[in-house]
Order: sequence, then structure tokens, then C-alpha cells
Amino acid sequence: MDLFNFSEGSLPLLVSMPHSGTHIPPEIAARMTEAARTLPDTDWHIPQLYDFLSDLDVSIIQATHSRYVIDLNRAPDGAALYAGANNTELCPTSTFDLVPIYRAGEALSEAEVAQRRAAYWQPYHDRVAEQLAALKARHGIALLWDAHSIRSHVPRFFEGRLPDFNLGTAGGAAAAEDLLGILTAVAREAELIGFSHAANGRFKGGYITRNYGDPAAGIHAVQLELSQITYMDEAPPYAFREDLAEQVRPVLAGLVQTMLAWAEMEADA
Repeated sequence: MDLFNFSEGSLPLLVSMPHSGTHIPPEIAARMTEAARTLPDTDWHIPQLYDFLSDLDVSIIQATHSRYVIDLNRAPDGAALYAGANNTELCPTSTFDLVPIYRAGEALSEAEVAQRRAAYWQPYHDRVAEQLAALKARHGIALLWDAHSIRSHVPRFFEGRLPDFNLGTAGGAAAAEDLLGILTAVAREAELIGFSHAANGRFKGGYITRNYGDPAAGIHAVQLELSQITYMDEAPPYAFREDLAEQVRPVLAGLVQTMLAWAEMEADA
């Protein structure tokens, strides 16, 4: 199986979907617990939710393998995203509910983590870096939208219910301040139809946003962590809810289109 699906568009935006994959190689799955094999921490249905991208002529990269194989949004050296907080690893060992991913006696060795990093992590990041460089060369500016979702309640990471739209730019280091400002304005307008939002709150962006965003070099990266309660059933079998998705999808499209319009103005300036 391919490690990711990639399609190239003509506009200066790459949409990354690093956690929507569900494939686990059989030799890895055989070592996992029954609970882990249900893949509860997947960013479920993200490609279906973002199906409007096919009409926007943007580039898309979507992981095919589960984050339990390796987490593409973590640093290759395993450095924690949030100092002092409860973090998950490059090769996760427990679910978000702190259930072991591997059966007793099946813990990962450092050598296996290194092998997975080379086999699964590196190719995805090579393609992201190559595409952003190509977009920058072609347009003078490159945009990265890192598309994620998560259950609305995960006590391991935050108290209470997560806001619906969580925009992150690494505290302002990964994208221009005015870009985050206009994206936040779009999210604020969505309050009128019942959606809440936060900017650089609990989720400030993972490794992808932090590593590739370089506003001074004309590369602007934004992560969106979307609460799954806005478009799906959060309990197994994690069904997609088109009745909910049809409400949230226009907001997502508005965010992406706003980002593209901003880039066009920047290029013309």
C-alpha cells in the first residue's frame, strides 16, 4: 500500500491530512491490543469532510497508515510538543484514554522506532517539503493547512469540552499575524450558527505546523483541530453524519478560501 495519497493543484496551498489513515500492517496489528485495533484516535472521515477541496485546485497529501504506526505530526527525535503536559509519542504506546496499544511483551525497541521513522515518517515529510518548495518557487508564497480532528472530550489533554474550531500557528511563529486574524474572524462568524472557536489555545499546532511554517520566508502554516462532535458520532463505529457535516463544511470551505484570498493579495502586494 502507498504510504500516502497525493494530488497536485495549481494554487499555492497544500492541505495535509496526517492522521486520517487507518491501515496497519498485519505484522504490527498482530502485536496490538484489541482496543487499539479499533483505532479510536483516528482523525475520522477528514477526506470526506473536506471533499470540497477537489473544486479548489489545491494540493492534497493524505496519509494512508494509522497514527499508531507512527505519528506524522511529531518530531522525528520524539521531542514533546507541549512541555509539562501529557504528550503522545512518535510511535504511540497508549491511546488517548491511556489504554496500552501493544500487548504485554510487545513493547517497541529504539531500533524499531528508527525503522518506522525511515520507512513511514520520512517519505511523507519529504513530499511535504518538496511541495512547499515548489509552491513557493511558483507563486512566491506557499500555504500549508494541516487538517485534524479529535473527540470533543479527552481528559488526558484538556478539561471539559474542546471548542469546535481550534486554529493554531505555533503561537504566531508559523503564519503571519494578519492571516490568523482573518481566519479567526471567519471562525467568529460561525458562532452565529452555533460553533465555538479558539486561536492558539490548547492546540497550537503540531510538528508539521511548527516545522514548516516560516512567515519570513513566505511559508505560512496553520493547523485546524476540529471537534469531531461537529460532523460525526464520536462513539464506535464512528459514523460520518452528513446532516452535521453539511453545517460545518461551509465554514471549513470559508476558512480555506479566505486563506487563498489572503495569499493572492500578498502576492500582488
